[in-house]
Order: sequence, then structure tokens, then C-alpha cells
Amino acid sequence: MREPHPALQRLNALVGEWEIWATVGDTPTAGGRSVVEWMEGGAFLLQRTDAELPEDAPPEWLANSPFPVSAIIGLDDASEEFTMLYADGRGVHRVYRMTFADGVWRIWREAPGFNQRFTGALSADGASITCSWEMSQDGTSWQHDFDLEYRRVK
Repeated sequence: MREPHPALQRLNALVGEWEIWATVGDTPTAGGRSVVEWMEGGAFLLQRTDAELPEDAPPEWLANSPFPVSAIIGLDDASEEFTMLYADGRGVHRVYRMTFADGVWRIWREAPGFNQRFTGALSADGASITCSWEMSQDGTSWQHDFDLEYRRVK
């Protein structure tokens, strides 16, 4: 395979093993691991994430836990925009659009009744990513969904 496209190489900042923490409201709900690695010689990025909810988590959190989660990220070289194929332990399958530039990671989808957007900020030293998910039923009025913190392990 040829050298990966320069836009794909920007994603090198995400490659590695991460400890993750999700927080809904003020309550940490899950701690786990996310592994991000190249596949197919650098043509795609694979992210696998798994976590366990605390035993005392509210029943609705336990019932709606998405873990394990898998995502494959690829590039449209005409627009330099990425596409993320997502699947989780609930049987949910989604297609997201994504960008990663200047340390800012954005993911979004427009879907009838359930729009989503994500913003993550990579720390200057590359050791953490502070993220927030939002959701909207109409694509106009947005509400905070949950926060996510990535801390690099290796």
C-alpha cells in the first residue's frame, strides 16, 4: 500500500491506548479502556472501547450501557472529511462524519429525531482529550448529553 494520505496521518494523535471516563451530569458512570490503532496499512483507523459501569449505577444506566463499542474511521480524500462507522453492545449501528484538525476532534450525525455532535480537545502534550456529547431531536435545539475524558496510557 502507498503512504497513507496526509489527512489520515493527522489521526496519529489519536493512536494508542487510553483510559476513559464518562460522566453524566456530575456523576462518573463508567471507566474503561479505548484502543485506537491503524488497520489495512494505515488506510483506516480502528477504535475499540470497553468499560464497566459501577455496581451502584442507576438501573437505566446499566440497561443502556453501549459497551463494548467499535468504530472504523476512513477518509473521503476529496473533502478531507472522515466517516466513522459505529457499532455497540446494544446492537446500535450509526454513521458519523468527523474532522480532526489543530487538536480539535469533531464527530456529528444528522438523523431524524436524534442528531448528535461531539467535540474533543486534545491537550497540548497529547496526553488527554476532554470531550462532550450533545444531542438534538430537531437539529436546532441542542442539549448536553454527557462528558468523556480520555487519558493516554501508551
